[in-house]
Amino acid sequence: MLPMTHHAQARLQQRGIPYDVVENLLDFGHEAHDHRGSRIVYFDHRARQQLRRQVGTESYKRIEPHLDAYAVVADNGEVITVGHRTRRINRH
Repeated sequence: MLPMTHHAQARLQQRGIPYDVVENLLDFGHEAHDHRGSRIVYFDHRARQQLRRQVGTESYKRIEPHLDAYAVVADNGEVITVGHRTRRINRH
């Protein structure tokens, strides 16, 4: 079980993001610092390729609609919130 705040659990449910997508996000996702002490984890092109190789084509097709998801993770590894990306994440 991932360490997750109540806020993150609520957003996961409200936004219809499957739990396994967040697990895969933390395993394969690309990280960018948010300059507030946390990091943003999201699927970039390379992460999507690695995920597809790892889980197989059928599983990948099932979760592909949710791969615009992102997670904000605290320094202690706790997921603070999750959502759908509507904009590009600046990596500066």
